[in-house]
Amino acid sequence: MSVVLGGIACCPGRLVHACAPHYQSRLPFHVSFDGGGSFAFSLLGRLLVILAPTQLGEHTRLLAGALEAPQGGIEVLTFSYTNAWHLMFRGDRKIGRLTPALNRSMISLRMGSCKDSARVAALKVLGIETSCDETGIAIYDPAEGLVGEALFSQSATHARFGGVVPELASRDHIARSAPMLCQVVADAGLTLQDLDAIAYTAGPGLVGALMVGGSLAASLAFGLGIPAIPIHHLEAHLLVARLEEDPPDFPFLALLVSGGHTLLVHVQGLGAYRTVGNTLDDAAGEAFDKVARLLSLPYPGGPALEELAAAGDPQAFDFPRPMKNRGLDFSFSGLKTAVRLKLESESARAAANVVNGSLRANIAASFQAAVVDTLVHKSVQALATTGLDRLVIAGGVGANEELRQRLRAAGEQQGFRVYYPRPAFCTDNGAMIAYAGWCRHGTVEPGAPRILARPRWPLDELAVSR
Repeated sequence: MSVVLGGIACCPGRLVHACAPHYQSRLPFHVSFDGGGSFAFSLLGRLLVILAPTQLGEHTRLLAGALEAPQGGIEVLTFSYTNAWHLMFRGDRKIGRLTPALNRSMISLRMGSCKDSARVAALKVLGIETSCDETGIAIYDPAEGLVGEALFSQSATHARFGGVVPELASRDHIARSAPMLCQVVADAGLTLQDLDAIAYTAGPGLVGALMVGGSLAASLAFGLGIPAIPIHHLEAHLLVARLEEDPPDFPFLALLVSGGHTLLVHVQGLGAYRTVGNTLDDAAGEAFDKVARLLSLPYPGGPALEELAAAGDPQAFDFPRPMKNRGLDFSFSGLKTAVRLKLESESARAAANVVNGSLRANIAASFQAAVVDTLVHKSVQALATTGLDRLVIAGGVGANEELRQRLRAAGEQQGFRVYYPRPAFCTDNGAMIAYAGWCRHGTVEPGAPRILARPRWPLDELAVSR
């Protein structure tokens, strides 16, 4: 056997090939050969470290030169010319057994990097997003990027109710998802047979909406004989900034802020997430929507409130900055109540024309300033606590221009970099699901595609092999 790292052969013989310098892991990955001798390696930073090369006979030295070749992480590990059984473990957990390739001389294992690489086989992954009130379809090809995408928002359907009606959302997904899928495939110049996998949002989200996307993905994948990959909605948001021209490397801190979630997440790598801050009540986006409703703004309230705030004075009212100096958790329900009380008291003694004009704009601007101040302060605190210098903004509220400007200024002042997905990728979309599916390809258990729908799904439960 031999190992090749960035073109460096460590010893002669049959080939063990490692490539793609962008995967990092803190967990050792153990491989047991024929149930006998074993070796283990861990991807730490940019070095491949041998932990326990025992009972491998003359092959003990097959990775001996790896420490002298800091070529980066490993994404694909390929064992060639072998009919042996191989048991695979991650940490102390057995994750699979590779069947002998009697007449086929190659077995490959994808380790989980998300970084595009010309050395990785081009896998065309179709993504289906139906977690709430957007139907998103996209196709991701690592060689070409996004080759097709479509998005439909149900905002007009739900506007008269002031929020999302789950049953209406599910019915709209049923009506639109399959025709959109066919159109995206056709617009990309592909056929269904050109797809290598189908990824779909499995949670968290509205259970009926999740079932629509899961059913479509699983049935289509079964018919095509390809994997259906269940994707965690929040993980897709965390990774979507890596679709941009200047993607963030692991590890990084993510501020995931949307209508349903406000999280600070230490992202160590694919599947390695540690939540360091969470909301104790309302999410920031939820607070935006509720305050917008108090101000008689149309649904969805976030963009409408941001537009109104541009005409107001952010210092007109001194709203509280909830839990500003109490750890990394968030709370926005008290801020929402403070806005309601201020609006009621000011409205009672103001002329009608003032209430409908500058007062509303000043309240919107002051409320937005309070939320942005809180998010920026907590993000800076979390960067200091984790020792990270990269911050990724994700989720619908991440499109807020005031938040982006404030974080950009804080980064320039304090020496950390801020990464944003394009505004269209801040809200729910199919592109982030397709990309996350490509990242997760190879981690799906073999067998018939299954439909997974988890309305509640803690991000911390994820692992590279699920």
